[in-house]
Amino acid sequence: MNRLQIGGRWNELKGKVKQKWANLTDDDLKYEEGKDDELVGRIEKKTGDTAENIRNFFRGLTKG
Repeated sequence: MNRLQIGGRWNELKGKVKQKWANLTDDDLKYEEGKDDELVGRIEKKTGDTAENIRNFFRGLTKG
């Protein structure tokens, strides 16, 4: 499985994630390097969106 390309841009990207899924809290969005699956799982559980859609959203954010 591909790792999310977040790295040091997480604070910048977090705002965009909150715009898409407004019901997420800062606790939901805690990110640790190498724990991408946990982050995607928390977002998936809280929003009901699929892991595939969440990963695709992140890929779109990090391509720019």
